[in-house]
Amino acid sequence: MLRPNLVITLVIALLTLMIWNLLGGSSSEPPWPKRIQGFSFSPVRAWHDPSLGRYPSEAEIEADLLLLSDKTYAVRSYSVSGSYQAIPGLAEKHGLNVALGAWIDGDPATNSEEIETLISLSRQHHKNVVRVMVGNEALYRGDITLQQAIKNLTLVKQRVWAPVSLAEPWHIWLEHPQLAEHVDYIAAHILPYWEGQSVDAAVDFTVSAFEKLQQTFPDKPIVIAEVGWPSNGRPRREATPSQANQASFLRRFLQVAEERGFIYYVMEAFDQPWKERQESGVGTYWGVYDIDRNAKFTFSEPVVDVPHWRELAAISILFGVIALLFLFRDSEGLRSSGRGFLALVAYGAATGAVWMFYDYTRQYMTLNTVLVGIVLFIGMLGVLVVLFAEAHEWAESLWLRQWRRQPKRKLLKDDDLPMVSIHVPAYNEPPDMMIETLDALAKLDYPNYEVLVIDNNTKDPQVWKPVEAHCEKLGQRFRFFHRSPLAGFKAGALNLTLKKSHPNAQVIAVIDSDYQVEASWLRDLVPLFQRQETAIVQSPQDYRDGGESCFKAMCLAEYRGFFHIGMVTRNERNAIIQHGTMTMVRRSVLEEIGGWGEWCITEDADLGLRVFEQGHEAVYIPKSYGRGLMPDTFLDFKKQRFRWAYGAVQILKHHLGMLFATRTSQLTPGQRYHFIAGWLPWFADGFNLFFNIAAITWSACMLIWPVDFTAPLPLFAVLPMSLFVFKILKMFFLYRRRVEATVRQSIAAALAGLALSHTIALAIVQGIWTSGLPFFRTPKQANNSGLLKALQDAREEALFFLALLLAATAVNWQYGADSPDAQIWSIVLLLQAIPYGAAIVVSMISAFPGLSARIVGPMGVMPDTLEDQATEIESGLLLQNPDK
Repeated sequence: MLRPNLVITLVIALLTLMIWNLLGGSSSEPPWPKRIQGFSFSPVRAWHDPSLGRYPSEAEIEADLLLLSDKTYAVRSYSVSGSYQAIPGLAEKHGLNVALGAWIDGDPATNSEEIETLISLSRQHHKNVVRVMVGNEALYRGDITLQQAIKNLTLVKQRVWAPVSLAEPWHIWLEHPQLAEHVDYIAAHILPYWEGQSVDAAVDFTVSAFEKLQQTFPDKPIVIAEVGWPSNGRPRREATPSQANQASFLRRFLQVAEERGFIYYVMEAFDQPWKERQESGVGTYWGVYDIDRNAKFTFSEPVVDVPHWRELAAISILFGVIALLFLFRDSEGLRSSGRGFLALVAYGAATGAVWMFYDYTRQYMTLNTVLVGIVLFIGMLGVLVVLFAEAHEWAESLWLRQWRRQPKRKLLKDDDLPMVSIHVPAYNEPPDMMIETLDALAKLDYPNYEVLVIDNNTKDPQVWKPVEAHCEKLGQRFRFFHRSPLAGFKAGALNLTLKKSHPNAQVIAVIDSDYQVEASWLRDLVPLFQRQETAIVQSPQDYRDGGESCFKAMCLAEYRGFFHIGMVTRNERNAIIQHGTMTMVRRSVLEEIGGWGEWCITEDADLGLRVFEQGHEAVYIPKSYGRGLMPDTFLDFKKQRFRWAYGAVQILKHHLGMLFATRTSQLTPGQRYHFIAGWLPWFADGFNLFFNIAAITWSACMLIWPVDFTAPLPLFAVLPMSLFVFKILKMFFLYRRRVEATVRQSIAAALAGLALSHTIALAIVQGIWTSGLPFFRTPKQANNSGLLKALQDAREEALFFLALLLAATAVNWQYGADSPDAQIWSIVLLLQAIPYGAAIVVSMISAFPGLSARIVGPMGVMPDTLEDQATEIESGLLLQNPDK
């Protein structure tokens, strides 16, 4: 088995390497000129922030000018505040010309001071101050009016010798052509990124904008005061920031600029981390050099999209191999296609995780980004764990060669069959329903059994008296007990009947009060206890009323998945979840472990885990031997699932040490894996609740404070979207293959399962913080509620659905096509709304019991998945590697 695994690993590793090679593709671009005409120059370091008055020192400014002195002819400054006043003199020292700028905003006093300093410096350094710019995009921001701009220009032109203008985006000049009458040249910003242009169209767009300015102002020189491309940040329509795109655009533009004689200033020399809060974070990354003064791309060699793709590919392969070591740990029974599927998932997940880490760490790390990164990392680990667990179940369900723990039936003579004590707990159950249950038990084809009915805490004698009378009618095999008060809920009732059981009873069987069993139940399954290691024999929890309504048909389709997929794969490692109906337990083991746990509202699953902790075995037969009644309303459906999920948290907390091997038990690694992995999707629902609350809150902040709150990184969208899509695909594939469900039934099961997501999330959250919620009984034959009651039953889900839907609509409306990140975030919000919408739909369907089950289609009899299930073979259980 080692050789096929090795071959598969190597093949998928080679595929991963090819994918990274494609991602790291290169392209030949024109070489960077030895010296360019000019750089936009803001000489800040990581610890500087001009908006807070933290300016670089003159020594730091001079070091930057020295770095640029042999790479450009000129620099363009933006302000004459603080130490920026030293730029003209230091530039002159290093042979650089200066386009001197004053920062103009909405403060008249600051503006006046900036203008006076600008005039003074330009007169003092008239040899290398070759042009002056009175403001930078002040009109575009709306800080000043057109008249104020003209007034400032007139004042400066009267007192300096250098050509005077103000810097604005190119379209502002076209919108205010009269402004050209008051300047010596047109200083235009042409930044294709902000126009949403793709990198391939960006140079042509820049030239086109330049030509429009030339045509509009034929008598004025055109200076491209800013031209560039960001190396990181958010996409804007078709414009994608990246180092490769930055290099490609600038090297292409510089070639065209040299050919056509453009006057330009590349935006910009150095990255500006202090702008992280501005321009959606993209303002940080326009520098040709990073904050440490390292060139961000090559100036002459081919441009590589992902420069470190080889290292990233090696890391992806390493992580993929590590994941496969766990996924392949027990893969002997898997076909090559199943192992190949696991390898694809492992390498794909590893590659995605490495790419996410790489992409995230390309930004400058601040306290906020580090904290967000930690949250992202934790979320990514959680998604990967759930993804691997889901993939493992998928592979084993579809591509297992044969079932290793395949029970084979053996017929015994009547004299060899042990006595069975059947326990039927009841609380306030309809007497007619219970009488039908007892009549079915009376028809069992089994020589030696008794039936003990325990009614606990029912107050109305008219409910339990008819059942008592019917037990007397059925004869000595049937005994009835009524106890009120009786503590411990269902577990307390079962512990009482355990004490009342006949001394000769060796097997305790339990069914719910609504179950009608088949006559062959005991005769078929009790012989499996001949193996002394077997402590539990379990058959599915199934239902007979799936054809009554569309709602019940949906519920039945949803139930079938667990009992025909999850339980079958769990049985392979002796790790089934015991459920409290259609179950049989060896009496000696039940007494050995202290009976049913009255502290837990899912006493059945707790009992099964305690049996495993003592080293005993369980057998699961995926054939229905009894069928009960499903919840009649969506509210009852939710209460039942809430109890199961809340009980799972109780059990996990109670058995934490044994499940994680910090306390001594006889649990095998396979059992620990299934109990932990099986509950992970429910815990994911609990985490998802917090994610949705945060998503709604963040979206509201995006609408109210768009400058401070931008769309979350697409990395955050990848996690919930990928897991959601994977789980839906898995469910459809497995339902079609293992449950033999139609497309309609698969959709119905998905809808019913999604409808429970919020309920499960609440149960998980409450289960973590509390421990004493009461037992929720699932009513039988309850009256169906009306439409308004159904909507009220899903009111919480409706609120979340509306909030997510409104948030998605508002974000998409406000940001539109300009922000692909916002569009992706809108899609995430819509996906997150689907489970809540499903709850509304299912609740409304439950309000119409007359809605035909034919919409979903008949599920039919649960098919056997274990080969030759009905064949009589005289050998016992075939066990192979049950501890894996």
